[in-house]
Amino acid sequence: MGLMEKVLITGGSGKLGTELVRIFPEALYPTRQELDLKVKASVDKYIAEERPNIVIHTAALTSVPFCEENRKEAYETNVTSTENLAGACSVHNAKCYFVQISTACVFRGDVGNYVETDLPYPKNYYALTKLLAEFVVEYSGLKSLIVRTNFVAKEKWPYPRAFVDRYGTYLFASDVAAAVKSVVQQKLIGVVHVRGEERMSMYELAKITTPTVKPMTLAEYQGVPLTVDMTLSSVRLKPFKISR
Repeated sequence: MGLMEKVLITGGSGKLGTELVRIFPEALYPTRQELDLKVKASVDKYIAEERPNIVIHTAALTSVPFCEENRKEAYETNVTSTENLAGACSVHNAKCYFVQISTACVFRGDVGNYVETDLPYPKNYYALTKLLAEFVVEYSGLKSLIVRTNFVAKEKWPYPRAFVDRYGTYLFASDVAAAVKSVVQQKLIGVVHVRGEERMSMYELAKITTPTVKPMTLAEYQGVPLTVDMTLSSVRLKPFKISR
């Protein structure tokens, strides 16, 4: 990256955003008060003043049950905000490089090992909003990259139990941040899958940070339909190592 490139990170206080701010120490990472992504006028004003060359858009509502029950808020946060941001960039700095953080959940989750060219098939409302955000970015006219990934923060597992039969090629947020930095430096465009080397269950992932976590199965779960096999593969990138 050039010395003069100005990086904007949205969602800077989130799990991934915090790690990105750490490895892009010069980046702008406005609070919600400084930049309300849901308000077009706020976004236009901010982008017109700051004119970032690189935007890494991580801000999103990611709780599957919350998105299902609060669809208007989920749509405004995950889709409208992306429209506002990409739209403002295309008006005020058409050469801006726009990186959209997406999710393995855009796929149906019945077979796993999805590559970039596989057909998405969202299984719940959260996944649908993330796929719609991908479309917004793809058709924005900006030079853009969509990063599909699957990660958690490297901290105590937030639930007493974890699924033994729900799978992913998981990474920790710090691993994803390092991977994002590497793809941004290469100025890749299109879609890439940032994933770990190992297929593991959520239970195996949880045990890395929380040895006391208890196992559970999807049969014991009642709620919003979940993506079962979120494992990613890639025709573009080698897998990354999870930091144990």
